[in-house]
Amino acid sequence: MVTLGELTVIGAPIERCFDLARSVEVHLAGNVHCGEAAIAAAGIASGLMDLGQRVTWRAKHFSIRLYLTSEITAMDRPVYFQDSMIQGAFRFMRHDHVFRTLSPDATEMRDVFRFAAPLPVLGRLAEIAVLRTYMHALLRERIAFVKQVAESASWQRYLPL
Repeated sequence: MVTLGELTVIGAPIERCFDLARSVEVHLAGNVHCGEAAIAAAGIASGLMDLGQRVTWRAKHFSIRLYLTSEITAMDRPVYFQDSMIQGAFRFMRHDHVFRTLSPDATEMRDVFRFAAPLPVLGRLAEIAVLRTYMHALLRERIAFVKQVAESASWQRYLPL
């Protein structure tokens, strides 16, 4: 299993950061390069994910079209939520999002992302050789997009006023 962690300071209120991090539209806009789409096959396809809600993502990675269904498995608004893979190509995947107010207009966002590739021996080799770096780049890209949106006026396009 691989554990990745990132700590980011965002110049925006905690509620805005929390909601942007669970927005289907923000997730999609931050992952345009892999042709990601949210499909309503197993839950919602737009809006803010809430406790118990699922979304199925379709994307292309390594020239392979993949589907992954995730569910919000824990939530304590606006300080924490967890999304977990329910079905997909990995043996295990869980992403913890932790938020802490630094000031009225500054939030610390901590991401802890854990995953395990299928096939124990070959999967472990893939985790070491390719997946750790690839998944860390995707995580950083997503975090950077949440930060960019939260700190600009564009957050209003994604969240109800």
